[in-house]
Amino acid sequence: MPDSPTTRRRQLESQAEEAAGCTRCDLYERATQTVFGEGEVGAPIMLVGEQPGDREDLDGHPFVGPAGRVLDTAVAEAGIDAGDVYVTNAVKHFKWEPRGKRRIHKKPSAVEIQACHLWLEEELRLVGPDVVVCLGTTAARAVLGRPTTISSVRGQVIEGPGTAMAVVTIHPSAVLRARNHDDRAALRSGLVADLTLARDAAAG
Repeated sequence: MPDSPTTRRRQLESQAEEAAGCTRCDLYERATQTVFGEGEVGAPIMLVGEQPGDREDLDGHPFVGPAGRVLDTAVAEAGIDAGDVYVTNAVKHFKWEPRGKRRIHKKPSAVEIQACHLWLEEELRLVGPDVVVCLGTTAARAVLGRPTTISSVRGQVIEGPGTAMAVVTIHPSAVLRARNHDDRAALRSGLVADLTLARDAAAG
């Protein structure tokens, strides 16, 4: 008999507490703190990004910076209730390099992604989403267990981890990096379309 939502919530909270002291790779040495996922157990959609950014590292919550605001807007435009979403990252510590006084995001390595995979596996098991949305190639690699290009699977609902389905799309930070208004609008529109696909898949 599967565990009750209350039991799984307690287990998820326990995992978050344990992850707070994670030293499975070297990233913890320069990060402010572990940033675990947030949302409800039983949420039908799990959004998986790459790693926390500068703001997330300081605040301790996922997707609270500029990319998070883009994502929140796209989720709302896709008709997804915020309560139906669990949000996390493939890597739980901020990997960065200095540039003047700023801390600039640096892509995590395959070794770092693998070291952190234990926490993502537990989130997947305990939340039990119907659909996992991979935000970018790092998330896709972590969730699907293999290197995956966005263009090769975009617009499709594919087999995900366990019994879940998966949708692969861009990371919302790509919208922020767009060169001009037209490119930004096109990227944003594509993100909303992919989230809508995930919503429909979760609805059955």
